[in-house]
Amino acid sequence: MSVDDHRRDRDPEGRARNARPRDASGRPLPYGQSGVPRVPEDLVLSPEDSVTEAQRLLDEGLPFQAHEVLEAAWKAADPATRDLWRALAQLAVGLTHAQRGNARGASSLLERGADGIARWVGDAPADLDLRGIQRHGFDLAARIERSGTETLTAADLAPALRPR
Repeated sequence: MSVDDHRRDRDPEGRARNARPRDASGRPLPYGQSGVPRVPEDLVLSPEDSVTEAQRLLDEGLPFQAHEVLEAAWKAADPATRDLWRALAQLAVGLTHAQRGNARGASSLLERGADGIARWVGDAPADLDLRGIQRHGFDLAARIERSGTETLTAADLAPALRPR
């Protein structure tokens, strides 16, 4: 193994950043292969734009990338809404695990995210359909626990974040 095999990808400021391409479900690919477009690590969107972008990614079958958008919203959120954004990001990670066929990780994170959403008190930011998202997370987690991930459809992995 060469010294270059052990180097860490770094941004211009020297912070560790993984530059490997990723497949549609967020798994790292070998350097040199093409992957799906990455969500910029310094992404800053308004809550409304974050939900719009996360929905677009979910609808395109990219829950890992939707998670990254929701994680950016969580990190940028004010303290009053931070837990809600974290719960939404966890739900998207649960969808990612479901897409990857990891039933245990999927059900655990879907439940954790749905539980966090259920704890929210107050008006939903960005016109989110919190009850619908929560229900989807709990229902999908229960289905996965009963039947696994093999029968999941694209619609199962793309819940509506806003009323349709």
